Parts: sequence; C-alpha cells; structure tokens
Amino acid sequence: MELLKRKLLALLIFSATALQIVAQTNQQALEAAFGKSYTLEKTGDFSASMDPLKQVYDESSYEINLRLGWLNYNAGLFDESIIFYSKAQKLKPYAEETRFGLILPLAALGRWDEVIGIYDKILEIHPNNTVAMYRLGLVYYGRKDYNKAYPLFKKVVDLYPFGYDGLLMLGWTSYFLGNYNQAKVLFNKVKLYNPGDASAQEGLKLIN
Repeated sequence: MELLKRKLLALLIFSATALQIVAQTNQQALEAAFGKSYTLEKTGDFSASMDPLKQVYDESSYEINLRLGWLNYNAGLFDESIIFYSKAQKLKPYAEETRFGLILPLAALGRWDEVIGIYDKILEIHPNNTVAMYRLGLVYYGRKDYNKAYPLFKKVVDLYPFGYDGLLMLGWTSYFLGNYNQAKVLFNKVKLYNPGDASAQEGLKLIN
C-alpha cells in the first residue's frame, strides 16, 4: 500500500512538471509570435504580420483574436476583421476594447446603424464612457441629427467642462439647433483652450 502511494505521488509530481514545461513552452511560442508580429507591423506589412499569429492560432485566445481583428482592419480586410473582433468579443463579453475595435471595420464598410448599436451597448455597460459618447455624437452630427447629438456632447462637457473637443462640438451642435447664445459662450470657451481657434472663430462670425 505504501509503495502504491509513493508511485501515485511520483506520477502526480511528474504530471505537474510536464504540464508546467508545456505551459512554459506555449508561453514562449506565443511571446515569439507576438514579437515577430509587432516587428512586421512596424514595416507596414500588415498581411505578413498576421502570419506568426496564425501559426500559433488558438480560437479560444482573446489576445490573438483581438490582434488579428486589428491587423485585418489595417490590411483593408474588413469582413475578416469583423470575424476576429466578434470572436474576441464573445470570449470577453464586457470588454470595451473589442467593441471599439469592431466599430473600425463596420464604419469602413458604412454600416452605421450597427456602429450606433455598438456605441449604445458600450454606454449601457459604461454610461460615463466619454469616448463612446463623443464618437456617437459625431455619428449623429454627421447625419445632421442634432437633437440626438446634443445630449451626448453636453454630457461630455458636463464631465470635462474645459475639454476642447466636447466644447467645440457642443458649440456647433447648439448653433445648428438655433441656440446662438449658448453656441457663442461655448465658442469663446474653446478660444480660451486654444486662442485663435479657426473653427470657433468661424462659428462666432456666423453668429455675429
């Protein structure tokens, strides 16, 4: 009985050691693949920078799927980018970086309703995400839907009262909604942040 216990203990130790060696080897292979991918990306060859990751591809790897989403987007392979970003999103359902990534190829394909839906989801999970608020405001502003853009830009300014981008876009949105007094105040605040700002000057000229 004692001999059997010793054999089982030895087997367990051997198995644990073997698993540790495999895990260490896998980690080294992944690091090497990511390192080579980054090096190739710096040359602007996005297609080539995917190859090292494809050689170690694991569908359950959030990091590999996320990076392949980014690289395919930069290579102009928007449909493929969507596939990899979507896989990453399923692996980490609450991750914001996957949603922001997914927006890139969708926007490139002009799928704006889907873009809006993703921004809405980000704001549902993280209501005070000013990046999502601001960019969604830009989408509505681009559509000339100023009534929807306004509350988004206003909240950005409420959270960052002296932030250039929020002030400028809230100023222009206010202008197109006919709220000229508020637009004037906002444009003048922009000029405090960036004296002589061309866009703010243009807005003030239109009001005056």
